[in-house]
Amino acid sequence: MDSRAKIAVFVCHCGTNIGGVIDISKIVENIKKIPNIVVVQDHRFLCSTDGVETMINNIKTSNADRVVVAACSFRTHEPLFQEALHRAGLNPYLLELVNVRELCSWVHENERDRATEKALKMIRAAIMKIQDNQPLERRKLPVTPAALVIGGGIAGIRAALDIAEAGFTVYLVEKEPSIGGNMAKLDKTFPTLDCSICILGPLMNIVAHHPNIKLYTYSEVISINGRVGDFSVKILKKPRYVREDLCRGCLICIAKCPGKAVDEFNMGLSHRKAIYVPFPQSVPRIPVIDTASCLYFQKGICRACEKLCPANAIDFNQKEEVVEIKVGAIVVATGFEEYNVSQVYEYGYSRYPNIVTGLQLERLASSYGPTEGRLIAPGLDREPRRIAIINCVGSRDERYLPYCCRVGCMASLKHAWYIKHLIPEAEVFIFADEVRASGKGFEEFYRRVRLLPGVYIVKGKASEVRGDPNGTLTIKAFDPAISSEIAITVDLVVLEAGIVASRGTESIKNLLKLGALNSGGFLIELHPKLNPVETSVDGIYICGAVSGPKDIPDTVAQASAAASKVISLLSRGYIETQPYIAIVDESRCSGCGVCASVCDYSAIKIVKKKERNVAIVDEALCKGCGACVGSCPSRAIEIANLKLNQIDAMVAEILR
Repeated sequence: MDSRAKIAVFVCHCGTNIGGVIDISKIVENIKKIPNIVVVQDHRFLCSTDGVETMINNIKTSNADRVVVAACSFRTHEPLFQEALHRAGLNPYLLELVNVRELCSWVHENERDRATEKALKMIRAAIMKIQDNQPLERRKLPVTPAALVIGGGIAGIRAALDIAEAGFTVYLVEKEPSIGGNMAKLDKTFPTLDCSICILGPLMNIVAHHPNIKLYTYSEVISINGRVGDFSVKILKKPRYVREDLCRGCLICIAKCPGKAVDEFNMGLSHRKAIYVPFPQSVPRIPVIDTASCLYFQKGICRACEKLCPANAIDFNQKEEVVEIKVGAIVVATGFEEYNVSQVYEYGYSRYPNIVTGLQLERLASSYGPTEGRLIAPGLDREPRRIAIINCVGSRDERYLPYCCRVGCMASLKHAWYIKHLIPEAEVFIFADEVRASGKGFEEFYRRVRLLPGVYIVKGKASEVRGDPNGTLTIKAFDPAISSEIAITVDLVVLEAGIVASRGTESIKNLLKLGALNSGGFLIELHPKLNPVETSVDGIYICGAVSGPKDIPDTVAQASAAASKVISLLSRGYIETQPYIAIVDESRCSGCGVCASVCDYSAIKIVKKKERNVAIVDEALCKGCGACVGSCPSRAIEIANLKLNQIDAMVAEILR
C-alpha cells in the first residue's frame, strides 16, 4: 500500500435515505483517526451543486490525491463524482465509490447500529483499496457510421427512419416477407380509432424508398461479432424464388396459383396461395413462394406462376444468400406475439372454433381480412348477436404470465366498439376484474364505450367457457356486484391474450450476448428508469415490445429514443473505452484458454506470441466483470484498479 497517499473522504446523508439509518457523525469521527486521511466531510446531498462544489474545494485545499465517496449506487452517481475529480485536477479513476445506501441503510433499516458498523467497515476497506489505485485513461476508437435495425414492425420502422434522416446508412432486417409487424394486422388503434394501416402504410413506403435505408425482408441475422462502433454482421437472405429486380408487383402469379396453405397473417382464419404477399399493402410488393405448399417443390408439377409471369421474374433456382455488413450500432425491435391461450384450458381455445383471440378479431374486422370486414363467427358462419370479451387471459396470472399485458383493457373496449359498429344490435359482455385506463385519452375512451347501448362490463373473471350442442358458448363467472355466480350464453368469445416476446428473441439474445431474459422472454434493459433503451452490451439498443408489453405511442417514443442514442454515437465518430478492463501478465499466462471460455463478452482470445500461447484482451469488449480473474489457475489476470493485492487488503480490513 502507498503510505504516501493523501485521501479525502466524503460521506453523503442523502437526506434521510442514508442519514436516517446510519450514524454519520460516528462514521466521520472514526474515519478521521485513520492514517493518510487529509479531510473527512459529510454533506446532506453530496450530489447537489453545492455538494459537488464543496467536494472540489476540499480536494484542492487539502491537496488530496485520492477520493473515497460514501453515497449511493455507482451506476447513477459515479460519472458525477468522476467529473468532480476531473474539475479538481485529479484523474477520475482515483475515486472509490462506496454504496452505503443500497447495501447498508436500505437493507438494514431497522438495525441502525449494525448498519453503521457495516458502513464503517466498507468505507475502511475502500480506503485500503484506493491507496493502490493508479491513474487510468480512456482510449478513443473509430466508429463505423452505419446502423443495423433488427425487426420491421412500427418500432423498427420508426428507429430506422430517424437514424436515416440523420444522414446515416441503416440496414433494416425483417424475417417476414413484408415489414409492418403486428400493427399491420390491426384494423384500428385505440383510443382515437385511427385506421392502423393508414398510419403505418406511408411509413412503410418511405422506408422502402429512403436512400439511406437498405431493406432486407424475408431475411435473418445469423452472426454478430465485434464491439461497439465496429460490429460485423451476417444476414441470411432466404430465397423468395421471385427476382426482386424483375418483379413488377402485378400479382398475376398469385391469382393463378392452385396451391394453398394456412394464412399466417390472418391468424389461421383463412387460406392463402402457395405464392403470396402477406397483405395488400405489403412492402416490398414482391411475392414469395412457400415451398411447403408449392406443387412444383412438393411434386415437381405446375409451374403456373412461371408460365404466366409477364416479367419472367420467377426463379425456382434461387439459393440462400449471406450478406456481410459493418455497422457501428444495433437496434433490436423484434416485437411481441400473443400468448398461446390454449394453455388456459378452462377457456376452450382451439376446442371451439368460435373462440378467438384479440388479434384474430382484428383480422375479422379488417377490410382486408378473411371476411373483408364482415364480422362472422367462425364455426357458426353467421353474424354473432351476443359476444363475450374476456380480459387478462394468461396475463396477471401466476400460473402463466404474472405481469400485465398493458394493452388488453383498451383492446377489449376497442373490440366492443368494433362489434357495435359492425352489428349495432349486438350485445357485448366484457369480463374484467378491473379496467386499467392510464394512458392519454384512455379514460375518455373507456367512458365513451361504456355508454354504448348493449355494452356491459362484468366485474369479475370468467371461470370457464363451455360449448353448447347448438354451437353457442356458455360462460360462467362470479359477479361480485350480486355476490352470485352467473352464466351467459353467447355466439362468440374473444380472449384478450397476454403478451410475450416474439419467437426468435432468445436466439437474438444469444447472438448479441445480452444475458438473461425476463419472465415473458423479453430482453432486459440496462436500467428501467435511467437507461430504458440501452443494454449490457455497449452499442446495442432495444425498443418497443422486445423489452416488455407496450402500446403503440410508447413503442414509437422508445424507438425514437433508441434512434437518438444511435445518432449520438455515430455522430461523435469515435468511442471511448472504459479502462476497468482485464490485464494479462503474459509472463505467468499458460495459454490454457479457461479465461476465454468463461468470458460472456468474447473479449479474450488465445494467440501465439514468441512460440507460446497467451491470452489477449480486447479492451473495447471487456466489461471488467472479473470472471476471468476468478477462473485463472495461474493468477495471471487482474482487473485495473481491482488487483488481487487490493482485494486481499479489503478483505483483511473487513475481517479486522
